[in-house]
Amino acid sequence: MKAVKLLGLLLLMGSKIFAQDAVLISEGNFIRGVIQGTNFSSVAITDENQTIQQFQAKDIQSFLWNGETYASKPIVVKKKMEFRFFKVIETGAVNLYSYGDKAVTEQPVQARTKVRPSIGVGMGTGGFGGGLGGGVSIGLGGRRNEEPVNTNVKGKVSYFIEKPGSGPMQEVSLENTNAVKNILLQKLNNDEDLAESIKATASFDAVKLAAYVKSYNSGKK
Repeated sequence: MKAVKLLGLLLLMGSKIFAQDAVLISEGNFIRGVIQGTNFSSVAITDENQTIQQFQAKDIQSFLWNGETYASKPIVVKKKMEFRFFKVIETGAVNLYSYGDKAVTEQPVQARTKVRPSIGVGMGTGGFGGGLGGGVSIGLGGRRNEEPVNTNVKGKVSYFIEKPGSGPMQEVSLENTNAVKNILLQKLNNDEDLAESIKATASFDAVKLAAYVKSYNSGKK
């Protein structure tokens, strides 16, 4: 997660001069400005020269929007490897990400907008299997217009957990309590107290999931 940490440091150093948002293309190569929106496969940013630039997830490492970091990660979409932006929730020995947005997001009208990615995410059920994984289905709707538009979209949030060196990240279906327990016991291993707490948990939500990952990472520092 060096890219995430570097992006945060760069923004901290320049926050008093530039806008708080930024796109990290590669190590040491970044653009500060104001993020206009994302459909989780591309992101648009108004740079310091008031020019809107659009980037595909496959071409950059991450971006920071309103204090939240979104990392570009490879996933399988309809049996094809692609890149999408995942919101970083926790990082360390185990990483936790979310994908999508439940909230209704109103896309602001920008007078000088030339590129306008609409925000819309639909995500099917499934998870990552062996190798590069399979079963994840992502369909992105929307359109791009030269004229400013307002778009209100209700989406879905899915959660993914990753332990570097132990295979691809896996989707965590919070509705399936037993499956969540199995994944957490596998990823958050070698911690007996935490394991007992996970086994005793009757149900899981996003807050509990993040708390378990954060607790595990704290013990590994």
